[in-house]
Amino acid sequence: MSISNGRRPARGKKRQATITDVAATAGVSIGTVSRYLNGYQVRRDNREEIEKAIESHGYARSAVASAMKTDTLHMVGLMVPNCDEFHAGLLASLVTLLRIEGLATLTYCHGNNQASVEDAFNVFRTHRVDALIMTGFDQASNRISEVVGGGTPVVLYDNELRGLNVDCVKVENFESSRRAVRHLAELGHERVAVITGNLSHWTAQQRLRGYQAALEEAGLQADPGLVFQGYWTKHDGYAAMGRAWEADKRPTAVFSCSARMTFGALTFLKDQGARVPNDISLVSFDDVEMFELFDPTITAVAQPVHRIAESIKDLVVSRLNQEEFHSRLVNLPCEIILRNSTRRLQS
Repeated sequence: MSISNGRRPARGKKRQATITDVAATAGVSIGTVSRYLNGYQVRRDNREEIEKAIESHGYARSAVASAMKTDTLHMVGLMVPNCDEFHAGLLASLVTLLRIEGLATLTYCHGNNQASVEDAFNVFRTHRVDALIMTGFDQASNRISEVVGGGTPVVLYDNELRGLNVDCVKVENFESSRRAVRHLAELGHERVAVITGNLSHWTAQQRLRGYQAALEEAGLQADPGLVFQGYWTKHDGYAAMGRAWEADKRPTAVFSCSARMTFGALTFLKDQGARVPNDISLVSFDDVEMFELFDPTITAVAQPVHRIAESIKDLVVSRLNQEEFHSRLVNLPCEIILRNSTRRLQS
């Protein structure tokens, strides 16, 4: 006589895939799959086969269970000041690159607001991110030191902060700005204005220094009256261009230190009925797709956004694999894209 518990036997119920199934399908060891799932680097061909096997099996790892065993959630915090064209491109590349390494991204936009920056640190601490990526926000040095002291690696980009045990990826702000302004000087412009970023930021200081160096090399004296401080926004660019336009001796060219401020400067010139480059030549730091659609097209310093993202990713992965113990600095060159917003000054 058979004994029944009153339940119908499950028919056709699919067994949940295991790490063993993934390893067998990929043709690799269970240890290799485990390394991949825990965010460590594996050979590219093995990684590709593992990813195919995971997809074919519909294998899902429990992040919570993994965290209990390895004390990591495979999540990276990304703190950005805004979602402008530069950061949108950086975010798109970085999220993809980190995902390939088995790392998820938690993003927080703080708008350069001190209270929001503090809130971001608290959010990332609550979510126990394994690493933190952020611009070098000057007022956050103490909090960054706390994060690093707690064992979480930090990678800075764009704005360098000295005296911290962190990695940093930046571009050649000084040299790129020098080359951009030298281009204007070579076209015969002697009164060149600059719209700076926030001069409390290292990046803004370097771009201003590049502007000053180019004028000095051209035998021109930098006029403090042609330096107009902005704070990285379109509104600031508009206001700064207005001050330059109303100067006693109007500049014949302007170097804008960010794309957002360039948008503001161009809006002001349009409102005045001024023509670029006929009435004033213009060069922008940061190249965005819209600059190719403007009439005239805009000469700009192009940051290597994808290379920045790759460098950040490499530093994060290296730190998580505990391959480095000293801070590292990556300095990337930029490209000057010559378009139609500058012209030779007519004598």
